[in-house]
Amino acid sequence: MNARPTDGAARTSFDFATLSARERYKLMIGSIIPRPIALVTTVDEQGRINAAPFSFFNCLSADPPILAIGVENNPDMSFKDTGHNIRMTEVFTVNIVSFAIAEAMHVCGAKFPRGMDELKEAGLTAMPGTKVASPYILEAPAAFECRRHVTLELGKSRQIIMGEILFAHYAEGIVDERLHIDPAGIDAIARLGGDTCATIRDRFDMLTPKL
Repeated sequence: MNARPTDGAARTSFDFATLSARERYKLMIGSIIPRPIALVTTVDEQGRINAAPFSFFNCLSADPPILAIGVENNPDMSFKDTGHNIRMTEVFTVNIVSFAIAEAMHVCGAKFPRGMDELKEAGLTAMPGTKVASPYILEAPAAFECRRHVTLELGKSRQIIMGEILFAHYAEGIVDERLHIDPAGIDAIARLGGDTCATIRDRFDMLTPKL
């Protein structure tokens, strides 16, 4: 750690090359906020459903429509259920987490044995996918059926899985005829640092500046 003046103000600075992976993680997740939460549903080779939350998640492109999730590996470098299932089936579904299903999402984050149906344990309803084998969650305000586009292996610890959106589901009344989304209807939650989460209920507009 290094404190030095910058433009007359003291700063706390870090050389990431000198930090452990855990230290870098703590700085990143505490600073890069808020992060949307994807509750990702997949199926394994036997068709068993898995659901797991990921806050290393965002949209990257609209043409083609690409979103990405960061999936951590097990300490022995083996794939966790989500990574394994996507590798084997090539599909997954991203369900947006609203405040109403926040507790259920948290249940899905528990370390259940492989093959356990997290959605059933959390009291959520699996609905058959339209374009992919993985289900979407009925209680989610929005869900995106995806086909794996490309996977980036980041060293031993993590994969970045990009998915092409093939089909989208929305709760009734969230999308209007101009395809505008009601943010209050989505009522999404986001992850901050540690165990802290936030809502999007405080909002303000900033118009794009014109020169």
